[in-house]
Amino acid sequence: MSVNKKIKVLCVDDSALIRSVMTEIINSQSDMTVVGTAADPLVARDLIKVTNPDVLTLDVEMPRMDGLEFLEKLMRLRPMPVVMVSSLTERGSEIALRALELGAIDFVTKPRLGVRDGLLSYTELITGKIRTAASARLLPARPAAGARTGGDTPQESLLRSPLLSTEKLIIIGASTGGTEAIREVLQPLPPDSPAVMIAQHMPAGFTRSFAQRLDGLCRITVKEAEHGERVLPGYAYIAPGGFHLSLARSGANYVAHLDQEPPVNRHRPSIDVLFDSAAKHAGKNAIGIILTGMGKDGAEGLLRMRRAGAHTLAQDEASCVVFGMPREAIALGAVDDVSPLGEVSRRVLTHLRTFGERANRV
Repeated sequence: MSVNKKIKVLCVDDSALIRSVMTEIINSQSDMTVVGTAADPLVARDLIKVTNPDVLTLDVEMPRMDGLEFLEKLMRLRPMPVVMVSSLTERGSEIALRALELGAIDFVTKPRLGVRDGLLSYTELITGKIRTAASARLLPARPAAGARTGGDTPQESLLRSPLLSTEKLIIIGASTGGTEAIREVLQPLPPDSPAVMIAQHMPAGFTRSFAQRLDGLCRITVKEAEHGERVLPGYAYIAPGGFHLSLARSGANYVAHLDQEPPVNRHRPSIDVLFDSAAKHAGKNAIGIILTGMGKDGAEGLLRMRRAGAHTLAQDEASCVVFGMPREAIALGAVDDVSPLGEVSRRVLTHLRTFGERANRV
């Protein structure tokens, strides 16, 4: 986006109040402007042709055509950056995750009460997501997420050593674009994979649906982390929204630790918090992975992991929705391997196989 060019935003919502407040929020910023509003997708379709917006904000529940149906058509016929506006409900969280799967860049939640004041209090959040969307990379549509299947894969035999499953850990951090990136990393992992711990920037109320969705798609068990539970092979633990997740020790066991200490790098969960704990308690037994996302959260933590002996990977620019976090980590010298998203799992499993072969020789 040019320094002097304003981001053109089209707001689609059936609520006149929401359209008015979103217009007020966006037009209060010097670098963006609302070029149109629409009460439903059919009106929006015509306005897109006239206004050629840089970013669309899109409600989910609307008359004549719901937001998901419109998003699916839009991404097929006229791909553009979309920020979804979703209610903070269980159904709303599932719809938001489906929207991300269909290609939306991000989402914001409507406040339950005091809509006007609530949205105005989100001004920094909403405008930040619009800026991120305007600069995001629109990736080609990926195959739909399929249900998990049984049977061995070529990588299945890599993890037969008990040492690998009980001692090694896979630690992942992601932000914008991360929900689909995490799915692509987890789906190929075999059932006896080392434990996975994940910090994904996501608000409270959405991480449970995210974990449940992944659990239905992966052969490992995916769940929201619980404070004090053992971290076990064959499981992936997702930091609950609003909580920091870190790795701790209880005797010989790894355990999950949750807290609500102040945000780090403006985030809770923070990737740096998780990575720092892995550096401290797992050292060379950890594999650190930093995926797509805006900002620098996780970069310094990944460097500390690498200095503690961990093997570290970053998603490459071409496959990132937003290359910010991986770029920062690479610039710091925190990364051993830069990988396309589709190769991350294979490279992790190959590293584990090499580690296992060395261990067996000893």
